[in-house]
Amino acid sequence: MHTINHTATTILPAPAHIVWQHLFAELNGTSTWWHPHNTFRPGPTPPDQLGGTTHVTVHTNGVNKPGPKIHFTATTTHITPDTHYAASHTGHFHGHTTIHLTPQHNNTQTHLAYTFTATPHGWPHLLPIGTVHANHTTATNTALTNLHRQLAAH
Repeated sequence: MHTINHTATTILPAPAHIVWQHLFAELNGTSTWWHPHNTFRPGPTPPDQLGGTTHVTVHTNGVNKPGPKIHFTATTTHITPDTHYAASHTGHFHGHTTIHLTPQHNNTQTHLAYTFTATPHGWPHLLPIGTVHANHTTATNTALTNLHRQLAAH
């Protein structure tokens, strides 16, 4: 099987604790900046706790548009508030995500490093890996651009 291994980095115009709040609001289902590609629904234990879960739906053609949907569950495996989040995945993607936040410029900005490493399972493994990787990269870059705009507006 092919593995997606994607890292994205960006500098965001807000302190790390604010970026952290926006990250977990999204993982808890606010659907503001990862929209229109991914939506999130928290499990019984929220994702900001060790062992917490988030059910992720990847809308391949966008939310509320026809087309296949990819589903996986992210389970929090490590959490250091305002600094580090890690999760393992099961479902259509098996693997892990890490997010590192590093304060910059006297904590007026935050460097965000996001890594997604996963292997498609079920019907998504039939898709060309180059297409899956390209779509993931585009969706992630769009999400981080949306987050940047959201933070800059505050």
